[in-house]
Parts: sequence; C-alpha cells; structure tokens
Amino acid sequence: MISYIEGKIIELNPAFVILDCNGIGYMLNISINTFNKLEGLDSCKLKTHLSIKEDSHTLFGFFDDFERKIFRLLISVSGVGPSTARVILSSMNTSVIRNAIINEDSLKIKSIKGIGLKTAQRIILDLKDKIIKLDEKSELNSNIDNRNREEALSALEVLGFSSKNVHNLIDSLLDKNPSIKLEDLVKEALKQL
Repeated sequence: MISYIEGKIIELNPAFVILDCNGIGYMLNISINTFNKLEGLDSCKLKTHLSIKEDSHTLFGFFDDFERKIFRLLISVSGVGPSTARVILSSMNTSVIRNAIINEDSLKIKSIKGIGLKTAQRIILDLKDKIIKLDEKSELNSNIDNRNREEALSALEVLGFSSKNVHNLIDSLLDKNPSIKLEDLVKEALKQL
C-alpha cells in the first residue's frame, strides 16, 4: 500500500495532480479542497489511497490525513464508491461533512450532486458512531495543532508574508510533522519562504 507520495507538482487541475517523485510521474485524483490547498505550491506531500478494481488501479490524493480518513469512511458505505466519495469531498469541506453526519442532517448531504435521500441516510446511519470515535481520538492533538498553526500564521503574517502562501506552507509543514514545536514550525517556514 502506498501511504503518501511527496514530489514536485508537474500538473495541477481541480480533478487531479501529477507529482514527479524521483523521475516517476504519479497521477492522483484529488478533491477541490485539496486542489485549493495545492495552488501556489511547487511541491507537496499527499496522503494516498489506492483503489483497485478489475480493470483499473486508481490513486487518490489528500492534502491531510483527516480528509483521507473521511474518504475511507465514505467508501465503506454500501453504494458509495471512490468517485462518489471524491464528489462529496469536493462539494463540502471535511468539517462540514463531519458536522452533517453527526447532526444527522440528511438534507445537507442530499444536496450534493448524485446523492439521493436514501444514500444520505445510509451514510449517516453507517458513519455517525465512527465519526464520533474518530473525533475522540484526534481532539487532543487537533487542539495543540490548531493553536500552533494559528500562532505561526499570525507571526509570519506580521512579518509581511502573503497570507495564501503562508497558510499552504504551514498546513504542509504540520501535515509532515504534526508534533512540531511552534518555534521550529516558524523557523522551518521562514527557510522555505
């Protein structure tokens, strides 16, 4: 199983990205949310999921691990394949999807193109408990990560760096090393700006 791919961005569009990793070009299908985070970057590290069917092997790429976890939960639901899961992730960000499932908002999920009421209800029924368990495991880590992220962003913006570039860079650095100290996060970001 391929856990992640890190490389230079050769081609980027809202449907896929091609990464050059040591002379090999990997095409990864991505969501609009991942596309937005990759804009302006020269290289990146994407979490991956390999979907194997009789007639194809398809790589999906995700900017962060939480998006990949939501994707994997979605494809575990009967009737939701990788393409449908990618449409869901492109239609809403992961926190909106998470909240819709936990709050049993089937109309919100049904509003996504290609998702009917029965599928929306099945997603909620199958995933609500799993999402709650996922939240409990990551709550402590995300509080620390968010505080470090916000403080690092604030420090770099005060120094006059572009907001968009800083956001993408900080997210990328935290994705590579979630337990990085605030001081090291800022130093590493300054090296790359």
